[in-house]
Amino acid sequence: MFTFAHLSDPHLELPPVRPLELLSKRATGYASWRWRRRHIHAGEALAASVRDLKAIAPRHVVVTGDLANISTRAEFAQARDWLHELGDPADVSLVPGNHDAYVRTGWGDTLGLWAPFMAGDGASMPTSREGFPYVRRRGPVAFVGLNTALARLPLFATGTLGASQIERFEAVMRGLADEDVCRVVLIHHPPQEGGATRHKWLTDSAAFRAAIGRVGADLILHGHNHRLQLGSIGSPVGPVPVVGVASTSAHPASKYGAGGYHLVSVRRDGAAWRFGVDVRRLREDLSGCDVGQTLNLLGPGA
Repeated sequence: MFTFAHLSDPHLELPPVRPLELLSKRATGYASWRWRRRHIHAGEALAASVRDLKAIAPRHVVVTGDLANISTRAEFAQARDWLHELGDPADVSLVPGNHDAYVRTGWGDTLGLWAPFMAGDGASMPTSREGFPYVRRRGPVAFVGLNTALARLPLFATGTLGASQIERFEAVMRGLADEDVCRVVLIHHPPQEGGATRHKWLTDSAAFRAAIGRVGADLILHGHNHRLQLGSIGSPVGPVPVVGVASTSAHPASKYGAGGYHLVSVRRDGAAWRFGVDVRRLREDLSGCDVGQTLNLLGPGA
């Protein structure tokens, strides 16, 4: 039995913003934060989720993006410090989300600050999107991290993998298929058919699904929609379960309801892998989390 935690979309509290930083798409994002989003994503809710997670002490933690809100440099530095508080880079695996690429930025002092959490085993630190996918083997699991984050026009929250990243992904997954590992794919945008509305979807999700149809996977985890979400994608040996998680920082009184995280257990079940997913939801008083429901999912190959 191997247990890891899946959290997403923490949307850390927005630090002070300089006026010149708002001469871009950031202006609409800042207005959204001031009037709406800061009442949804609460620092005390995020802290309560993390305290609960640390008390359980899973063997690994995966974060599927959107640590930032409008991609200011101060946000990236703040999120770097938060990631290190969450755990050592060897124990925390990260993929970026659309809010982490809200506008075009250089890599070094933005996403590059998070590079230790996005580096594959034995690989150099990623210096661009070309560093994805990465692979991290932990226990029986091979975590495969993808990057869908690209700057978009205002009011659009779409993501894109790109043909070259999908090609590299296929090669990686073919190689892992020859090993006795559980292949868990980490991605921010939901890739299953109907996973998101058009202004929030993964633009090349059909190409990604076609790749899964050729090389398979055992489990796919995503964030983005701030709610529990279940789906599947066909593979050569059966449907691959796809699971989305609520925002880790969503306050119980928010429009999304209580946030939290998922505690995922992995064990072999014959030729397939079985996953137990405890949906841990924040209590109303933010004293911790309770198991709202437990999902019992079987990977392909059974």
